[in-house]
Amino acid sequence: MKEEIAFMIKDVLKGMIIGLANIIPGVSGGTMAVSMGIYDKLIHCVTHFTSEMKKNIAFLLPVVLGMGIAIIGSAFGIAYLFETFPVQTNFLFIGLILGSLPSVYNKVKKESIQIGYLLSAIIFFVIVVEMALLNGTASRTIMIDTSFYQIILLFFVGVIAAGTMVVPGISGSMMLLLLGYYNPILDTIKEFFMAIVAFDLQTLIGTLFVLVPFGVGVLVGIIVIAKIIEVVFQKIPFYAYWSIIGLLVASPIAIILVADFPKLTVVRVLTGMVTFLLGWIISGKLGEKEE
Repeated sequence: MKEEIAFMIKDVLKGMIIGLANIIPGVSGGTMAVSMGIYDKLIHCVTHFTSEMKKNIAFLLPVVLGMGIAIIGSAFGIAYLFETFPVQTNFLFIGLILGSLPSVYNKVKKESIQIGYLLSAIIFFVIVVEMALLNGTASRTIMIDTSFYQIILLFFVGVIAAGTMVVPGISGSMMLLLLGYYNPILDTIKEFFMAIVAFDLQTLIGTLFVLVPFGVGVLVGIIVIAKIIEVVFQKIPFYAYWSIIGLLVASPIAIILVADFPKLTVVRVLTGMVTFLLGWIISGKLGEKEE
């Protein structure tokens, strides 16, 4: 019983890290799922949800709970750490990402390296870095209304965001930022929970006109992309893992390009190194395979 509770707490923590990553532009939730050692399992649970429902719910529930806690907390100020301690917090995530590289490389090291594998890694490396560079031009913010056109648009924005959330190395929040929907969606989440607390029915209904179509789009996007990824892993697993290696290596560069770092000092560099090592250790511990 104690062991089951420990595993559940561990999965909640993994979910919190994945959820927080999905909120922070430049950090990929898919990458964090790889770092936590549950990416393959998450994809399997999504694509075989109904056929193994009881088993999948038991695994997904604590992970989704952790993600929910992180996403709600982010809307109310967890991102404060990124604003107050940007060097240390970003290097914590860089440590979490790079700490997973040895386990991913172990999946491909027995197979001799081919040109195609390297090209896969390079292509996805370039995609992630290019998206980070494009982020510098993302200054617009969409004004969301409750028109039929906007509701349909929110559905497709959810599909696109979900696709980028599922693929390791590509930040769903960065994609939302590029589309101009990042701040409006985050503000709407905050308004939704404030309306619940205040029993403000009118505001609550208004937020649902935004969050429901967006949420349905996210759900559809996750299911479709997860199925595509599952097929890729079945048909060309080594290309898939080398692509993930390219995404993982590019992710720290993307984080540095997107982050708004203050002037570096000796203290910031040293504490950044400490949080990097902490992230590496956490990635190793939480990413350990559970029997």
